[in-house]
Amino acid sequence: MKNSINQFRPFLLFLGKFFLSYLLLTVAYQTYLNQFDSKKMEVDAVTVAVAHQTVAVLSLFDSQTYTEPNPHEPSMKLIYKNKYISRIIEGCNALSVIILFIAFVIAFSGKLKNTIVFIILGSVLIYVLNVSRIVILSMAMFRFPEYQDFLHGVVFPLLIYSIVFILWIIWVNKYSFYASETTTK
Repeated sequence: MKNSINQFRPFLLFLGKFFLSYLLLTVAYQTYLNQFDSKKMEVDAVTVAVAHQTVAVLSLFDSQTYTEPNPHEPSMKLIYKNKYISRIIEGCNALSVIILFIAFVIAFSGKLKNTIVFIILGSVLIYVLNVSRIVILSMAMFRFPEYQDFLHGVVFPLLIYSIVFILWIIWVNKYSFYASETTTK
């Protein structure tokens, strides 16, 4: 039994660190979200920031772009070219994806400085790409409304998760302790 535990120790450490960090970050995020009353249609500050940043970029293409609180649900209505295009909800702010990204990086730990820098830069990249995703999706939904489900449900999640996957590959192969062990053998 002890031999089996030693054999699977790296995998068990990975799982333990991943689930513990994911759980802690998710609880912290949920605590943050609980500050906002969905019955009063309150939208969390990060989602509002994503909506405003999306408008800032879309305004480069059309000055009649703005957001407004949705009176029927906790979301921001996105108006592009004076047309209600989409709603930006809590799930659009990419924080859940960033939490998943961070948990994976922590699970495949590396030097503390590298880990912190990679988490910060990776999180910023994911956030910026997410705002870009919403901008492009909004423009595409204005132009091709018949493809809304395909664009929103397939193309753009595939892009954002592909970027996260590539970041994970870079982390594991270049910066994690696992990378240094495999390169020295």
